[in-house]
Amino acid sequence: MILSLAPMEGITGHVFRRVHAECFGALDCYYTPFLPPPRVGNRFGGKAFKEVDPANNQGLNVVPQLMSKNADEFVWAAQVLADMGYREVNLNLGCPSGTVVAKGKGSGFLHNLDELEVFLSDVCERSPLPVSVKTRLGLENDDEYERVLELYCRMPLAELIVHPRVQKDRYTGSPRKEFYGETLERAPFPVAYNGDIFDLEDMDALVEAYPGTRHVMLGRGLLANPALARMVKGGPAATAAELQRFHDTLFAAYAEEIGGNAVFRMKEWWFYAKCAFADPATVHKLVRKTKKVDEYRAAVERVFREQPLAPTARFYDYVAKSCTPASKDVERCRLWMPAYMFGSAGEWSLGNHCVERDELSESLRACLPMALCFCVKGFKDRFTHTCR
Repeated sequence: MILSLAPMEGITGHVFRRVHAECFGALDCYYTPFLPPPRVGNRFGGKAFKEVDPANNQGLNVVPQLMSKNADEFVWAAQVLADMGYREVNLNLGCPSGTVVAKGKGSGFLHNLDELEVFLSDVCERSPLPVSVKTRLGLENDDEYERVLELYCRMPLAELIVHPRVQKDRYTGSPRKEFYGETLERAPFPVAYNGDIFDLEDMDALVEAYPGTRHVMLGRGLLANPALARMVKGGPAATAAELQRFHDTLFAAYAEEIGGNAVFRMKEWWFYAKCAFADPATVHKLVRKTKKVDEYRAAVERVFREQPLAPTARFYDYVAKSCTPASKDVERCRLWMPAYMFGSAGEWSLGNHCVERDELSESLRACLPMALCFCVKGFKDRFTHTCR
C-alpha cells in the first residue's frame, strides 16, 4: 500500500514534510501544495523555489504539483523540475477555492472539458516528466464525472488521484467512494484515493470495499493524527511525548523559517491537531488567543500538561458536531469574523473551511451582528487565515 501526503496550501509545505518524516517516519510520497509554473524562460523563485529546492526535500519522494491552464508554462516548469531531479509532475484539478475556480483553474478547469482535453493531450505529449492528475468529480453534481472520466481514460496519465466530491461540496458531506471504485475498474492507468481517511476503520472500510486499492493519499486525517500512516503500516499510535516532540520540532523549524509568524502558522496546524485530544474545544480555546511567542509556549505547555489524548485521534469539526444549525452559523461567524474583517478581498478561510462574501447563507448573514458581539473583544486575535 502506497501512502502519500496530500497537498494542503499553507500547511504541508517543505518544513512540515521534513519534520513529520523525522518524527514519524517518511511516507512513500509527498505532494507539494500547488505551485504556479514560472513563465517560459524563468525559474521557480521565492516561496515556490523553497518547495522544490532539492536541499529542502532530501531523502523524501516529493512530487511537485502545478496549477495552470497554460500548456507552454506547464511543460517548461516540468523541464525545470526534471533538471532538478524530479521524476513526476502532478496537475491540480481538484482545488475547490472560489477564487481559483473563477480563473478556470483547479476544479474550475473541469467546467470546460474541450479545453482541458486539448491541454492534457499537449502536456502529456511534450512534458519530459510523467504527468499525474488530482481531480474532483466535477463542479456541481456527480453526473459530470462520466464525461470527466472518459476524458481521463483517453490520456496517458501516470496516475489519477480521485477525491470523490464536487467543487461545490468543498469539504462537506461524505465522499462518494463508488466513483473511485468505478475509476479503478475503468482506468487504464494507476488510480489513487483521497478523501476522509481519518482512522484505521476508514482505511479498512475502503480496502474492504475496493480491494484493488494500491495508493491512498492522506490529508486532514494525518494532520489530526501524525502517526496515522505508521498505524496503517501496523505501527503504534502516537504518545503524548511523541506529539509534543513533533510540535516542538515543527515550531522551532517554522521559527527559523519565518520568525514571529511561526505562531500563526502553528495555529493552522492546531486546527487539526486539537482532534488528537479528548477535549478539542478546550485545546482550541487555549491556543487560539495567543499572539506572542511566550504566550503561545505557555498555552501549549498547558495543553500537554492538562489535556489527555483522545482514545482515537480522528479529525472532525467539533463546531459542526456539537452545534445546532443556528448556533453553528453563529460559531462560524465568530471564527471567521477576524479573517472577514482583516483578510484580503474575496475569500477567507479557517483551516479548510472557505467563505466568500457572496456565499454567506441567509442564516449566516443574519448571525453577523450577534457574531460581532462574540468577537469584538478578540478582533486583534487575528486567527491565521489563508486562501485555499
